Amino acid sequence: MLNPLPSWHDTPTRQIILDFVTAVTTEEHSDFVPPAERIATFDNDGTLWCERPIQIQVFFLIDRIKSMAAENPALATQQPFKAIVEQDLETLKTFGKKELLILFFSSHTAMPPEEFAQLAQTWFESATHPRFKRLFKQCVFQPMVELLNYLRSNGFKTFIVTGGGIEFVHALIFAR
Repeated sequence: MLNPLPSWHDTPTRQIILDFVTAVTTEEHSDFVPPAERIATFDNDGTLWCERPIQIQVFFLIDRIKSMAAENPALATQQPFKAIVEQDLETLKTFGKKELLILFFSSHTAMPPEEFAQLAQTWFESATHPRFKRLFKQCVFQPMVELLNYLRSNGFKTFIVTGGGIEFVHALIFAR
């Protein structure tokens, strides 16, 4: 691999990463780690993809609620759905855990996992980030994607930790 981290600037951090991977993957090195023991973990939101102004999964939830209300107009007259449909930020700010759970479970459940995965993947293929005016799937941090690929190519098992729903994240990873 000529340049394993092409979008990284030539900085001490980049060199530390390269030196570390070389050390733990070279059998003769005192820091050698067998492939079965090489593990790297990363946070998802804000590390691998954008989380500003809100997490991607919240954008999905909003779009899903609006779609559900279009199919069932009575939903748009009931809280907490009404606040989403009307983009009523003042009411949304008053929501507690109960309302947020209602929105989450209404938009993410009551369907087979395969159907949810297809909904999330379809959304991810066409949904646009409101600030960057580009597809969400293009709003990843390329240096971190390169780092994950570099570590995997050197025998690391990589894990992504997230506060988001695993089914949602899983669907998007396979949509890329």
